[in-house]
Amino acid sequence: MTFPGRQRAETESVAAACGDALLAPPQKVSRRVLLRVASVACGVQFGWALQLSLLTPYVQELGIPHQFASLVWLCGPLSGLLVQPFVGHMSDRCASSLGRRRPFIIGGAFSIALSVLLIGYSADIGRILGDTGGGETKYGAIAVYLVGFWLLDVGNNTTQGPCRALLADLTGKDHRRTRVANAYFSLFMALGNILGFATGSFSHWYSILPFNVTSACSISCANLKSAFLLDVVLLLITTCISVSSAKEIPLSSANRVTTSVGDSLVQSDNGHEAFLWELIGSCRYLTLPIWMVLIATALTWIGWFPFTLFDTDWMGREIYKGNPDEGQMYQTGVRMGATGLMLNSIVLGFTSVVLEKLCRKFGAGLIWGISNIVMFFCFLGILILSSLAKNTDYPPNGLPPGGFVIASLVIFTILGAPLAVTYTIPYAMISARIEPLGLGQGLSMGILNLAIVVPQMVVSVGSGPLDQLFGGSNSPAFAVGAIAAFASGLVAIVGLPPRSITTRTTTLRRVQR
Repeated sequence: MTFPGRQRAETESVAAACGDALLAPPQKVSRRVLLRVASVACGVQFGWALQLSLLTPYVQELGIPHQFASLVWLCGPLSGLLVQPFVGHMSDRCASSLGRRRPFIIGGAFSIALSVLLIGYSADIGRILGDTGGGETKYGAIAVYLVGFWLLDVGNNTTQGPCRALLADLTGKDHRRTRVANAYFSLFMALGNILGFATGSFSHWYSILPFNVTSACSISCANLKSAFLLDVVLLLITTCISVSSAKEIPLSSANRVTTSVGDSLVQSDNGHEAFLWELIGSCRYLTLPIWMVLIATALTWIGWFPFTLFDTDWMGREIYKGNPDEGQMYQTGVRMGATGLMLNSIVLGFTSVVLEKLCRKFGAGLIWGISNIVMFFCFLGILILSSLAKNTDYPPNGLPPGGFVIASLVIFTILGAPLAVTYTIPYAMISARIEPLGLGQGLSMGILNLAIVVPQMVVSVGSGPLDQLFGGSNSPAFAVGAIAAFASGLVAIVGLPPRSITTRTTTLRRVQR
C-alpha cells in the first residue's frame, strides 16, 4: 500500500507528465442523472426482497431443518467477504471502454438473473437429478438451490458496490450530493422492496403463470418461480437504464492511472497482489472516525441480520404457530410477514426522501443512533409478542388474535425508518471520511462491506444452534439483535458527533502528520 503523503507526491508527478486534464474533476451531473444511475437498485432489491421473504421458508420445504436454515445464509457473507472488496478494487482500476464501474454492474446483473432462475427451478432440476416426491429431503434440489443462492449473493455484491462507487464518482467532493445520491439509491431499494414483498405476499401467481406448476414444483414453489421470473424482467430494465445514463471516462491502460473523484491511485502491475495488500494495509491507516463508522456498522448489522433471516419465518412459526411441513397456516403467516415487509419498505422510501434534511439539521451520527435505539425497541416488541403468543390459546380455526397480527405489522412497518438509515448514512459517512486518505471509492465500499459481512457470518453460524437450544424458537436470535442494536445506537451517538465538513487539503495535512 502507498502511504498517503507519498501517494500524493507520486500523483502530482504523474499529473505533470500526463497533463492536468487527466486529474480534472468530472463535470457536475444533474440529480436526474443520479436518480437514473441509482435505479438499478430497484431491480437488485426486488430479488433480495423475494430472497428475504420466501427463501428461508422454501429451504425448509426442501428438507433443511430449521436449526440449519441460517447456515444456508452463510453463503452471502462469505461471498461478500471475498467478492465485494475484490470487485471494488478491480473497478477502481478497470480499463474497459465502458468505464470502470459499468462492466461490473452489467456482469453482476447477469449473475443475479442466472441465480434466481436456478433457485426458482431448483425443484425441477432436482427431480431430473433423482429427487423423489413426498416429504423426503430433496438433496438434488438443495444442491442446485445452494449454487443459485451463492451466485445470487455474488451478483448482489458485484452490482451494488460498483454502483455506489459510481454514484460517489459522479458526486465528487460534494458530500451533501453524496448523501443525496445514496438517498436515491436507498429510495430505489425501498421501491424494489415494495414490489418484491408485494409479489411475495401474492399467493396466486401459479394461476397467472400456470406452466410453472409441475410434478416437482407445488403451488408455493410455482409462486416462488413466477416471482423470480418477474425479477429477471425488472432487473433487465433497470440495468439498461442505469448503465445507459452514466457517462464514464474510460481508464487508459497505457497511463495506468485511475482518476476517481477527489483521489488518484497509481495502479499496480499485479492487480491481485495489490488488492490483498491494499485491503489489509488500508485498515492500518484508517483514522478513528472511520473506525467508529465501521464499529457502528458492524453492531448495526448484528442487529439486523436475525431479522432478515427469520422475519417471515417468525411470523409463520411464532405468531401463526404453523409448521412448514404441515398445513397452510405457516404459509399464511409467511405471506402476512411479506405484507409487513412491504409496509416496511413504504416507510423506508419516505424516510429516504427526508433523511438528508434530517442529517443536515441534527447530524448524521445522532440520526443513526436514534434509529438504532428505535430498532432496539422494535426487537424488544418482537420478543414480547413471541412470549404472549406462546402462552395464548388460539381459537379452533388456528388463526392468531387480530391484535397479535396488527402489532406484528406495526413493528415491521416502523422498522422501515431505521432500515433507511442503515442503507444510507454508513455509506455516505465512509465515502466522506475515507476520500482524504487517497483510497478509491470502490475499495472504500469494500472496507465497509467487511464490517457488514463479518457480523453476518457470526450470526449465521450461531443463530440456528442457539435457537435450537431454546426449543426451535427465533427469540434468542432477536434478543442478540436487540442488544446489538442498542449498543450500535450508543456508539453512533457518542462516537460520531456532528462535525463540520473540512476541506480536503486540511484533512490531508492532518493525515500526513
